[in-house]
Amino acid sequence: MSMLIERAPAKVNLTLHLLRRRADGWHDLESLVAFAGCGDTLTLAPGEATSLVVDGPAAQAAGALDDNLVLKAARALQARVSGLRGGAFHLTKRLPAAAGIGGGSSDAAAALRLLARANAVDMDDPRLLDAAQEIGSDVPVCLAPRARMMSGRGETLGPALALPPLFAVLVNPRVPLETKAVFARIGLAPGDEMGYGAHPSLPQQLSSDALLAVLRRGRNDMEDAASVLAPVVGHVIAVLSAARGCRLARMSGSGATCFAIFDTCRAAARTAAVIRRDHPEWWVKATVLR
Repeated sequence: MSMLIERAPAKVNLTLHLLRRRADGWHDLESLVAFAGCGDTLTLAPGEATSLVVDGPAAQAAGALDDNLVLKAARALQARVSGLRGGAFHLTKRLPAAAGIGGGSSDAAAALRLLARANAVDMDDPRLLDAAQEIGSDVPVCLAPRARMMSGRGETLGPALALPPLFAVLVNPRVPLETKAVFARIGLAPGDEMGYGAHPSLPQQLSSDALLAVLRRGRNDMEDAASVLAPVVGHVIAVLSAARGCRLARMSGSGATCFAIFDTCRAAARTAAVIRRDHPEWWVKATVLR
């Protein structure tokens, strides 16, 4: 079998509402998720032994190979599918780590898709979702990377949504933020409710203006805690908010990546160029969210 290739796009939480902390310690959330045109690339040369090579501009920040979620995904699926054939994975890492855009989760989901293709496992096979849930809360929504609502701890997925294209700029100040630390800063005890209200409902006709109206009524409940742990988050949001033509600026996930939405591709590209010039130490991408 020839080399198989999958993209692992960045996941962006357009909204992220925390509802409560459950008795088991996990947090229930509601989040509208979209996927970017930028991301990592994962290939698989099917074979008997499973291995991983990582390169690319963000390879050094990806951590130890044995802890990489690509290999964890392979092990999780091999434990569920008898005789599953593995192979040599090659990950080109472009997305920053611990950045709130699901880089590792998207890589893991891409690995599951590649293994399913190599072994003729249907993408609807429940063992794929079961493996995804074991690896991490963001992996299930990355398994079929389409815009949708996610809820629970991330395991409950709504239907794919046909969002209008959102022209966006993603900015990460290259300050890693661990999700666990942000949740600890929020400080909900098991059984506590956040109390900020449920997610606004999505209209059936998702025009750009209607979607932006929903997003403005939404929020990211992790943004304040992340900004305390990494004050540069507030600075990034201020820079994006001040850009000409910015319609909305917000943090994604548990940070520190933030995004801004613009009316046109040109406005997003212009903003990205200016931010790169003024902040060469930041990771900046103009992209389209869908």
